[in-house]
Amino acid sequence: MGRRPVGNLLALGILATLVEKPMHPYELASVLRERDKEQDLAIKWGSLYRVIQNLERYGFIEAIESGRQGARPERTVYRITAPGREEADSWVRELLAWPTPEHSRLEAGLSVMGLLGPDEMIALLQQRVERLESLQAAQRATFSLHSRTLPRLFLLEREYDLAVRETELAWTRSLLGELVDGSFPDLEGWRDHHLSNGASS
Repeated sequence: MGRRPVGNLLALGILATLVEKPMHPYELASVLRERDKEQDLAIKWGSLYRVIQNLERYGFIEAIESGRQGARPERTVYRITAPGREEADSWVRELLAWPTPEHSRLEAGLSVMGLLGPDEMIALLQQRVERLESLQAAQRATFSLHSRTLPRLFLLEREYDLAVRETELAWTRSLLGELVDGSFPDLEGWRDHHLSNGASS
């Protein structure tokens, strides 16, 4: 796996969308938003035009027309090139076939949770469980709504996200249960260590 010339995932979203038909940047952004790709591709809209310029510079897309309608700003329409299609296909294959470390904010917090005491951890994990349950309910409702009109092929990322959330919720509930019932290993040692190291609360 080599480094990609344009590595921002927004570039993949643009290439995949242009496979359907040529579009101008505003239309590209509208389609990506409509399909909820902001979440899947971690899109930062401020970089849209820079990513488009880079894709054009590397020959992955090309401008085919430029014009203006009335008082609107000039709009350039882009289409994907043959190298752009090869890049998109190669990128999708890599993302699907090669597992890579994906560090979450939860992992970062867990790695240093010893800074807090077990009693505070219980309160924080209870909050997390409540928020996860609420998020999961909203995601399930959205998924159910979309599944009435979209084929499963276009909902697999939502399905995966729901499965990940379910696993996270089950694991968090399990950890919370150990802290609450006292079965977490050396709970008192953790509590004493926390208190003897100048706890802030």
